[in-house]
Amino acid sequence: MPMALRGHWRSYSSKVDLKKLRPMILKRIEDRAKDYPVQGMIPVAQEVLKARELLFQGVSTLLKLFPVLACKFCPEVYIGEKGHLIQTCCGYKRIGKNRVHEWVHGGLNDILVPVDAFHLHNMFQDVIKHQQRFDFERIPAVVELCSQAGADLTDDNFNSGSFTAGECYGDVSGIESLSHDDLRVVANGTLKAWETLRSGVKKLLSVYPVKVCKYCSEVHVGPSGHRARLCGVFKNESWRGVHFWEKAKVDDLVPPKIVWRRRPQDPLVLLNEGRDYYGHAPAVVDLCSKAGAVIPSKYFCMMKVSGLAAPIRVKPPILQVKPQMELVTIYIH
Repeated sequence: MPMALRGHWRSYSSKVDLKKLRPMILKRIEDRAKDYPVQGMIPVAQEVLKARELLFQGVSTLLKLFPVLACKFCPEVYIGEKGHLIQTCCGYKRIGKNRVHEWVHGGLNDILVPVDAFHLHNMFQDVIKHQQRFDFERIPAVVELCSQAGADLTDDNFNSGSFTAGECYGDVSGIESLSHDDLRVVANGTLKAWETLRSGVKKLLSVYPVKVCKYCSEVHVGPSGHRARLCGVFKNESWRGVHFWEKAKVDDLVPPKIVWRRRPQDPLVLLNEGRDYYGHAPAVVDLCSKAGAVIPSKYFCMMKVSGLAAPIRVKPPILQVKPQMELVTIYIH
């Protein structure tokens, strides 16, 4: 052996008996499970569930008054009566990229994107295998996180979009009969519920482990991801649809759904030429702002509230010049 490698040479002659270590590992997992749920996080989980319920009620109410459009070929969403003309549609494979969107009527799931996860019996149960994927119920990921955090679940928590405007206001004859002040109260309450939901989920993520696939939007609430081969990115590769798990963030459980936002200084229909001047906002924030809600200052930079308007390019008129008669000289020999 060379002298330069002797200092880095290590010999592992002892053999580890895995049969003796297995009971110790299982005992450690059981002891770790006794620390959950954390008692101090139970009120946070209850607050998140309440905020989620109010958020769905408020958005369902505002959608009765403000139209939402969704692209037919891509996930783009726009809040307004007429869709924008910004060429950002990715489309199908056979359609060219960066095309004008083809708009259809949108709904609640276009504003609040549903994110589901497997509902576990307990936090430290065995890893879900591929053949067991139909044995577990799929529920919203936020509800599963609150369930593992010790919150009391009801039947309404398992439904992502079961709230309607009638359930929110009951005795009100019609949502259109709400005054501007009442509508502003609904918008402010909805926006407050949105902020409470995201801040509460952020607190829960600092205590409870949640995984998200690196290549798709699959979310798993638990210390380790499941083994169900559902990743569509690698379905034709040797990985056979196995997920690549990493630590999840707030946007993975509560997607903000960024949309183009029309400002007062912008044209009625957003044009592709002024896309560098227009602002963005989360769909819930844009919807609440149209109803008169007070927007937090942290969104001002994204929304470009004080930004300049797009310059208006006036095409110069085309002068039509009549062709003059050409003089033809005839030479007579």
